[in-house]
Amino acid sequence: MEVLRLILHIWLATLAWMAGLGVLFTVLSRFFPCNPGMQWWKDRRSVMLDMIFWFVIPLLLRFLRIGMLLAGATLVFWYHDPQDVERYITEGYGPLKALPLWLQMVLILVLSDIMLYGIHRFFHTRHVWRFHAIHHAPKTLDWTITQRFHPINMLFYSVLVDVIILLMGFSPEAMALLVPFNIFFSAFVHANLNWTLGPLRYVLASPVFHRWHHTGVREGGNRNFAPTFPMLDILFGTFYMPKDRLPQDYGVTDPHFPEGFWAQMLYPFRKH
Repeated sequence: MEVLRLILHIWLATLAWMAGLGVLFTVLSRFFPCNPGMQWWKDRRSVMLDMIFWFVIPLLLRFLRIGMLLAGATLVFWYHDPQDVERYITEGYGPLKALPLWLQMVLILVLSDIMLYGIHRFFHTRHVWRFHAIHHAPKTLDWTITQRFHPINMLFYSVLVDVIILLMGFSPEAMALLVPFNIFFSAFVHANLNWTLGPLRYVLASPVFHRWHHTGVREGGNRNFAPTFPMLDILFGTFYMPKDRLPQDYGVTDPHFPEGFWAQMLYPFRKH
């Protein structure tokens, strides 16, 4: 019964987020479109698939995160009493927990971005690309594809990083306070907006910055890996954001890429 209540809570929160993000970015993209005519609601089949991902993937990740956190804490604190391990997970431990919440949040964002940059870049390599290709497949690029990821991709991306951050001793409260920002910012960088953030283009990721990442390999497809801070791409030579034009074409090159949810789940395991 408790599990069903948790699922219902997650789905209601998902509906609220989708409604708010949908209204916000629909209005903004009407006035500041990066790709005029590329409205998310026009591609109905793609939108329906995105909805499945929104309701299935975060729910799955919630349970994977809990399981990995319990396993990780058991390994790290194997010599402690089980009740202490449970308290460490729910309350945090060590000196990092004692830092002001705002400082913890800043440190979490920076450390997470460094790890996510490396993992994201790894998923663009030949051996694991097919897992990440699911996120790059949509030709209509808008906020709705935010959750379109293969679970294996997210297991080693979002879930693993969250577990590492918590096991480092940061307060779970600081992590929880960042959840709204992470949801909004992920949708923001995928939105159909022509915003570059001007002088802040090197400080924060913008929709144009990330849309270049979704173009073909010969354009910006193997660039702009940082989720939040483009400075990482500048440091590692993967920053790409030409000032004289905007990204136009998105999707993957595989002409046989499947359209259905289960077909995409099995896609990485198919013979090449």
